[in-house]
Amino acid sequence: MSDGTGDGALEAAQAALAAEHAAIYGYGVAGGRVAAARRAEATTAHQAHRARRDALVRTVRDLGGEPVVSDAAYALPFAVPDAAAAVRLAAVLEDRVAYVYSDLVRAAEGSLRRTAADALREAAVRAARWRGSGVPFPGLAERAGAKAGTDTRAGAAAAH
Repeated sequence: MSDGTGDGALEAAQAALAAEHAAIYGYGVAGGRVAAARRAEATTAHQAHRARRDALVRTVRDLGGEPVVSDAAYALPFAVPDAAAAVRLAAVLEDRVAYVYSDLVRAAEGSLRRTAADALREAAVRAARWRGSGVPFPGLAERAGAKAGTDTRAGAAAAH
């Protein structure tokens, strides 16, 4: 790519693509259980993740890779029997997406880096809306958990 991205960017873009696949699946679950008052928000988030996924497929190809494909199903981090759990799931999905985009920001340069930073910001804003509060340094709190022995990135591409 002309903006100086390398193999690290390809690997990070593939991880972001995998996380987007998982988020789309997760929003399929959350959207079916979220309260009617927040259904439009879930639909908008689902559409945003689909658009990011489609863009990442093109990016991975542009970087010379074969885009990772979506799994048929993903293990959820917890049971989602009701609207409250659906809201919690949506926040977790956004946190996980922010995590992988923080890696892409670090690995990429130029326009891909800007795009990754925009995606990280959007995920952080959606997570804050779902949670009702933000977190300092979105995308990095998960990294701190990984260093403490609780690697939440394992679910970033979706816990299988």
